[in-house]
Amino acid sequence: MTIDFNFHNDTEFRKLLVRDSRVDLTVVALELARDAQPNLDFGHTLEWISRRAEEVRSHLVRARTDRAMLRELSRCLSGTHGLHGDKEAFQRSESSYINRVIETGVGIPISLSLVYVAVAQRAGVDLEGVAAPMHFLSRLEAAEGPLFVDAFHQGDVLSYDECCTWLESMSGLAPKEIENSLEPAPPREVVVRMLNNLKALQVKQEQWEQVWHVQRRLAALHPGSYDQRRDLALVALKSNHPGPAIDLLEGCLKTCPAQDRPVLQGHLIAAERLLADWN
Repeated sequence: MTIDFNFHNDTEFRKLLVRDSRVDLTVVALELARDAQPNLDFGHTLEWISRRAEEVRSHLVRARTDRAMLRELSRCLSGTHGLHGDKEAFQRSESSYINRVIETGVGIPISLSLVYVAVAQRAGVDLEGVAAPMHFLSRLEAAEGPLFVDAFHQGDVLSYDECCTWLESMSGLAPKEIENSLEPAPPREVVVRMLNNLKALQVKQEQWEQVWHVQRRLAALHPGSYDQRRDLALVALKSNHPGPAIDLLEGCLKTCPAQDRPVLQGHLIAAERLLADWN
């Protein structure tokens, strides 16, 4: 049984597979959300973003400084429309899906930041995502130097030095490591981080059918990775996809480290039995 890695219905995600940098991250985020919500209508989310951009545009234009402009953005999204983070959000998959973030007002740093970036860019402000350690942010190249927005904490605006000090205290990393992580993140890096967040949570909660969708995307983004293929094989078995599990396990057994072989062979036997029971 052949596994479909083409993602025919996901126009923007497919661009990542060929390393096209001209990717609409908002649409990619919705394509990921559609895995868990098959009937998702992208139009509602895209229209909400357009309305917020129109709502805030005049305030951004009148702002006297870049910092004031970002505060106006935060006032609109976190103040008027209530977008914020909370600790419980990290335990819910829906907090990673931007349509649900908009509907509930609650998200995790990366999903909230993507909403901020989408609204800002639609309003003409070149805000970009930043894959900082332990906390996703957004960044603007301002006249006074880089400014960062923490969408998780009601859109708090930080200078470069303030951001570095805060991340150092939170992560325990050296200043140089923090500085290297504060450049704008390319779309592929953002999407991989989103997928890894979902994978970690859904594995923990044993939501195997959802992990299957997530891991299939990770394997497609890393076609040469044995680890990603192995994980996809194991998830295929866990999520009752014995045919793909057999194909993947047989492929992994050809290149696996010696210590993995007994475990993979055991899973292959289990997959063959499951497929035989179905037939």
